[in-house]
Amino acid sequence: MKHYSFILFYLFCNVFIYAFQGSLWVYIACFLAFSAVVVWGSFAIELGYFVNSITNKRTKIKEVALTFDDGPTEFTPQFLDLLQKHQVKATFFCIGKQIEKYPETFQRIIAEGHTIGNHTLSHSSATGFLSTSKMVKEIESCDEVIKQIGNVQTDLYRPPFGVTNPSIAKAIKRTHKTSIGWNVRSLDTVINDEKKIFRRITKTLKKGSIILLHDTSEKTYRVLVDLLVFLEDKKYSTFTVDSITNSRKK
Repeated sequence: MKHYSFILFYLFCNVFIYAFQGSLWVYIACFLAFSAVVVWGSFAIELGYFVNSITNKRTKIKEVALTFDDGPTEFTPQFLDLLQKHQVKATFFCIGKQIEKYPETFQRIIAEGHTIGNHTLSHSSATGFLSTSKMVKEIESCDEVIKQIGNVQTDLYRPPFGVTNPSIAKAIKRTHKTSIGWNVRSLDTVINDEKKIFRRITKTLKKGSIILLHDTSEKTYRVLVDLLVFLEDKKYSTFTVDSITNSRKK
């Protein structure tokens, strides 16, 4: 997709410039438009502009994936209790430093049969500006923590903030990771109203959806309480992301 969209945009700019006889303002407009496309592509992981990410599962049955980012945290145990109560397995994209902070909780995630993904060592706010070598270090260091504390390996990776760019694309390739995105973004770290979060999730839910949540707050826990009931009522089952990628827990 990214190649076709770039080619079409390039052709459009050339036609536009030719039509207006190469005026300076046309070049400026094309530059600004191109910059906007690049920024949009960096933040919209579902576009696959820089990295081809898995954002859903192709399936004909009613099943969805629950994925949780940024843990483990002090709230994760109650999420695990709730998932266990409903006999649901999820995928947890964990931050290396959080694993070091809550090693027993991380080990519990694994012991209860959930799938683990790499979410970098530090989840740096500067992720989009890091060099390829620094991104590789972030990913590999998280892998080391996952192996040391959980005795598992994973080829699943979710970019912090869903941000991708050429450096991150190279880092993913060098570390042999599979990038995992989503097609249902709850915005549970941004929206304060639990009902709005719940509606945002359920109104866009489809067969094979990958739902992005965070096990970082009481608010999201309460949303999950209602969401699990909703899924049961609507006859949805759940899957873990490794069922798409054939990732093996070692």
